[in-house]
Amino acid sequence: MPTAAEIPLSGHLMKVPPTVRPMVEAAIRTVKEANPKANEITYRSLPPRSTRSMWKIVRYAVDDENVVGIGTFPSHATLFFYRGRELDDGSGLLLGGGKNLRFITLHSPADAGRPVVKRLVRKAFKLAGSPAYPRARQRLSDQHAPRAQVAAFGGRSE
Repeated sequence: MPTAAEIPLSGHLMKVPPTVRPMVEAAIRTVKEANPKANEITYRSLPPRSTRSMWKIVRYAVDDENVVGIGTFPSHATLFFYRGRELDDGSGLLLGGGKNLRFITLHSPADAGRPVVKRLVRKAFKLAGSPAYPRARQRLSDQHAPRAQVAAFGGRSE
């Protein structure tokens, strides 16, 4: 039996529950329409034992930067964005409160084809290659200021 690393996308799709497979396939079509040249990378994973865990199926990258991924649960699929925090989403579709990742829950194949979803996928690909989080980097550099500078602003210098 092949290992997870040897299973192509078609092999993963055969294991996706039939009720969810059309949602995953529609999400894949949406991503490929947005950027046909994106590098398709299957996850080296097997279906999870728990119904509460997402099974990550595939991700798409540009210039070695992960852009968007597709995963599944027993009753729905998920389209997740690696730089989702930076996506301007006035629609309220993007969920998640983590540091960077945001996701959209797909309850039907039609959800993946909605104009707002397609727009978010296109925006995600436009972000690829642009500098990530310039404000966050600035704050990080401020946190690592030289000790003399910290002391000058009333901080403790050791």
